[in-house]
Amino acid sequence: MTTISVIVPIYNAEKYLAKCIESLIQQSHTALQIILVNDGSTDQSLTIAEQYAQQDARIQLYSHPTNQGQSAARNLGLQHATGEFISFVDADDYVDNDFYVYMLHHIGNLDCVQIGYRRVTKQGKVLIQKLPRHFHQFTSPCMRLYRHEFFTQHHLSFPMGMIYEDVIFSLDFWATKPTYKMLPYTGYNYLANTNSTTATRNLVAKELLFATLKEKRQKSKNIAHRLLILYTIIRLKFHFKRYD
Repeated sequence: MTTISVIVPIYNAEKYLAKCIESLIQQSHTALQIILVNDGSTDQSLTIAEQYAQQDARIQLYSHPTNQGQSAARNLGLQHATGEFISFVDADDYVDNDFYVYMLHHIGNLDCVQIGYRRVTKQGKVLIQKLPRHFHQFTSPCMRLYRHEFFTQHHLSFPMGMIYEDVIFSLDFWATKPTYKMLPYTGYNYLANTNSTTATRNLVAKELLFATLKEKRQKSKNIAHRLLILYTIIRLKFHFKRYD
């Protein structure tokens, strides 16, 4: 059976972690390598992760003694991934039971498939259900299933020292020109968590993000990539203006 490595970075997610892990161990597709990376949590997240690792042999637990950021956690997970495909799930989110069955059915020989998501409350109420209009709309790595070989071939990883690392990662990923398909499916449930890292307003982090994007645009020699970076800058400015 085709194996999928699911990487879950964890930082102080004790309120949501059990639901996230339960959604993975209950998947219809059972050939999963569930990689939990505790990134220096100071709450009970590590204890919860340890309990699940003892119950399910598919779960592998790794831990940073101190918080190093989501990029470091995801990169550590990538180092231990052995599946034919790669998936990312955040510790305060959860996925539908047919999440991996559906994407595997459609990926074929492609490098990636991309889906939509639901934004949900803690009680499970759906606030928004969104499908991507085009491949470059969503920057979250969680809305995709990747072929592991493609990751390795292009030496893809997450940039360190940033909060909005997803944006830079996605631009680097798109620059590799993967073969892909967008699917009319919203099996990823994104928690509207006002305490999460990305939900917390951080002017310095945003300034660093835009400075990094502008630097990448100046260095890029590919016109299409430069235009994509410009599009991303404009879209993010509208996004921050709307939600700040």
